[in-house]
Amino acid sequence: MSERANDHYVAPVEETAPQAIDSVKLGDRKSNLWLDAWRDLRRRPLFYVAVAIVLWVGAMALFPTLFTDVPPNNDCLLANSNGGPEAGHPLGFTRQGCDVYARVVWGARTSLLVGVLVVVITAAIGIPMGAIAGFYGRWIDSVLSRVGDIFFSIPYFLAAVVVMSVLSQYRNVLVISVAIGGFAWASLARILRAEVLQVKNLEYVMASEAVGRSRFSTLLRHVLPNSLTPVIVYLTIALGAAITAEATLSFLGVGLGSDVMSWGNDIAQAQTSIRTAPMALFWPSLALTITVLAFIILGELVRDALDPKARARR
Repeated sequence: MSERANDHYVAPVEETAPQAIDSVKLGDRKSNLWLDAWRDLRRRPLFYVAVAIVLWVGAMALFPTLFTDVPPNNDCLLANSNGGPEAGHPLGFTRQGCDVYARVVWGARTSLLVGVLVVVITAAIGIPMGAIAGFYGRWIDSVLSRVGDIFFSIPYFLAAVVVMSVLSQYRNVLVISVAIGGFAWASLARILRAEVLQVKNLEYVMASEAVGRSRFSTLLRHVLPNSLTPVIVYLTIALGAAITAEATLSFLGVGLGSDVMSWGNDIAQAQTSIRTAPMALFWPSLALTITVLAFIILGELVRDALDPKARARR
């Protein structure tokens, strides 16, 4: 009985071949942060609306003659002052008799150019300051952080007013972009510094230094590329904010010169006729609002798409 109890039956190898049910099924679809973000964005209808508006405004800025063949300044006739819509002039005329639609189309170039230049200046200063301060730490972090605190304590809009007032003879796109971006980088530097402080302690960063790569090379090749997610979101929203800042400065009379065509200047010039011809103010204001709103919505959607926790909550 004891020998029979200890006997074990072993099935032939042919009968114990691995079955399909025993295999581990792995997903064929690649997955990383950016692919997951894109899959999330393309399911959001609002994303397509925001991108369509941004592309439309960009096309007007780059190729205004595709949208209108009416010169925005050359065909201004006082006989058409504050006139209503008519054939070939769907939005009416300004107080000086200029075509409102043509000025809205051509004004997109200046407003969008200011926004892009401000973003470039902000990134050119804020990214190196935040990355170096967060990665190297110690006295370098202390010095750069104190410099950032000085600029952070100065409202960039107020600083831009002062700069444009002092440089009243040089009111052009480049000067106003430097006036805004030169004081708006501190927030970006703070955001990037906080992100770098988290990334630099991860395993692949330590592995890069362990194989003999220099610290600066590690910063450029590993730390900085993996810390740019909040930077992209911030700059997308900042572009819309820069367009608003330019329009506000121009409206207050300390922005671009009156000879420069922009939505802010058109709003400022139309305010005197708001009771008799409100539509001359309404159309550039509407273009400004829609454009800025599109950039803000796009930035918020990108932020949510790049945040795994936000995606999980939806």
